[in-house]
Amino acid sequence: MPKLKTKKAAAKRYKITGTGKIKRSKANTQHILGKKTTKRKRKLRHSTLVDKSVQNSIKKKLLPYS
Repeated sequence: MPKLKTKKAAAKRYKITGTGKIKRSKANTQHILGKKTTKRKRKLRHSTLVDKSVQNSIKKKLLPYS
């Protein structure tokens, strides 16, 4: 049986933490930043964890060797 390929789009968007959770960056940080408040932009800088309801599908389908 051949090796499973990692979905590269997913590999660029998600990282696996040491405890097995999936880390992602927040959206709305690329453009149209003038109308967003400084507080909102500052909070968007930090990464967050993927919700548990989606976590298993990302692990199994998108990152097979994680």
